[in-house]
Amino acid sequence: MSLDFDAPKTSEPEEVPAGKPTSRTSSAPLWRLLLRDRVATVAAGILVLVFLTAIFGPMLVGDAATDQDLSRSNLPPFTLDTGWMNVLGTDPLGRSMLARLIVACQTTLSVAIPAVILSAIVGSIIGMWAGYHRGWRETTAMRVADVIMSFPSLLMAVVVLYVFSPSAANIVLILAITRIPIYLRTARAESAELQSRLFVDAARTFGASSGAVIRRHVAPILLPTLLTVATLDFCFVMLAESSLSFLGIGIQPPDVSWGLMVAQGRTYLQTAWWLSFFPGLAIVITTVSATVLAAWARIATDPAQRWRLTVPRSAKSRLVPVRKVVS
Repeated sequence: MSLDFDAPKTSEPEEVPAGKPTSRTSSAPLWRLLLRDRVATVAAGILVLVFLTAIFGPMLVGDAATDQDLSRSNLPPFTLDTGWMNVLGTDPLGRSMLARLIVACQTTLSVAIPAVILSAIVGSIIGMWAGYHRGWRETTAMRVADVIMSFPSLLMAVVVLYVFSPSAANIVLILAITRIPIYLRTARAESAELQSRLFVDAARTFGASSGAVIRRHVAPILLPTLLTVATLDFCFVMLAESSLSFLGIGIQPPDVSWGLMVAQGRTYLQTAWWLSFFPGLAIVITTVSATVLAAWARIATDPAQRWRLTVPRSAKSRLVPVRKVVS
């Protein structure tokens, strides 16, 4: 009597990335993962340089940004005959473009960063509170967010700043208010999904209050997503401030920002192109760097995607077929 056994069956080949790192590699520190990505490293370096320039730059240039010398009016860039401070040229009043760019960097970031921080804190707290408790709290928060988002943020800022006096404080306040719904909706959606998880139910079972659950269990999980949103929102806020200054209802002289420099130089584009080119280039480089770093941070903070940052470029395009044996 013979026994017949079925031969093992093989399924279709499954494509898996070659050289997928182990859990030890995927748990590498963020700074080490950042150094493996050249583009993200360059973007991070540019942003660090911009922040250091905003903090220490005005102290280094002193009064060079306000010193006027009509004999040096509209000097072309890349000439060192009148000193290294005029390497980027001068404006119609003979002021150094390099010094004004450095001072304007501090002004631009002093508006963009507080607006992002304020809107992120308020929107995230309200969103987590509404998403965790659901019910009328969620409905009220979402309807308020819908009302704010129904008006174009830049148009609302133009109207409000036209009615009230345009100042740095008013710009920060109106930009923060218009960006609150972005964080509110994101935090509400994530916390509404997390409040039904088992670890949240376990925390409530052991007597943890809603505030403690949100602070200890919900907020740490939402933090990477909110940081990514804040990085992208930083680009929008900085461009919005530049647009308001360009329209003449943003930063007012004698203060200076990158957007105001672009606005002041637009009448000299045919004779002195550098007046608008260099501040516009600074805006583009800063926003692009922040966008690149935000895309990297989104992958680096996602446990399911983080391993992709450790795969060499030569191995990303190679796929190793792996056959699973099914009895």
